[in-house]
Amino acid sequence: MIFRDGVELMKLFIRLNYIVFGYFIVSSVNAFEIGAEFSAEAVQIIPGHPSMNAKMFISKNAVRTESMVSGNTMVEIVYTKEKRQVLLNQFSKTYIEQNALDNSANSTQVKTTSPCSGLVNVSCKNLGKEKINGRNTTKWEMTTKKNGRDFKSLHWLDKKYRMPLREQFQDGTVSTITMLGKEVVNSRKTEKWKFIATRPDGKSVESMQWYDPKLKMVIREELPGGFIRELRNIKVAKQDKKLFKIPSEYKKEVIPAIGQQRRMMPPRHR
Repeated sequence: MIFRDGVELMKLFIRLNYIVFGYFIVSSVNAFEIGAEFSAEAVQIIPGHPSMNAKMFISKNAVRTESMVSGNTMVEIVYTKEKRQVLLNQFSKTYIEQNALDNSANSTQVKTTSPCSGLVNVSCKNLGKEKINGRNTTKWEMTTKKNGRDFKSLHWLDKKYRMPLREQFQDGTVSTITMLGKEVVNSRKTEKWKFIATRPDGKSVESMQWYDPKLKMVIREELPGGFIRELRNIKVAKQDKKLFKIPSEYKKEVIPAIGQQRRMMPPRHR
């Protein structure tokens, strides 16, 4: 089915793109401390469904994603420093522009001592240094105020990556992240990390991630049920500035506000 209505096509693209490829941008690029500019093929595999693919171009200041939606090539450009997003419809030669997801609170955590910096109704207490699986961490007690009540949790932040290697929540849920070693994935040297979240009833969920220290990105993720997201055919090179510009012949369209929610998966390397 080919959408003749550019607005409806863009709405469809937004829903698909956020679910499939927004992960790579949010988990690794939105804080924008990438190690190098590069291009790659983003792939998502869900058992029993056709794989979903997109081309990605990562520069120091922007990310371009090209996808096929209902026979049309759709382009998303996220200007990370400006927190601005543009969607291009190559069929109708139109584009829409809106604010990108603001991840500034997470970016602030990288630059400050307390993990509570930038968070509302949340306070943190430094409980000292501890080692988790041989890695240096700082232990924090976090207090969140909600509906007049205080909810406390414990977080052990890795000194190098500033991500939580262990978290304990008030309901008894415990999550851990452990580096299993180094591994070559898609011709890239990576660190292999295992994430386990255990609920109070003893049931747990596991996922695996492969982090590329040179690119400062997670380039592969495996979730329960055979769900896989990864970057393939990674080519490190300076990206053409033209890729991140709106063509002069494109006309701007306006669409109603669309609920945007992206899920960040650990490890949150920055």
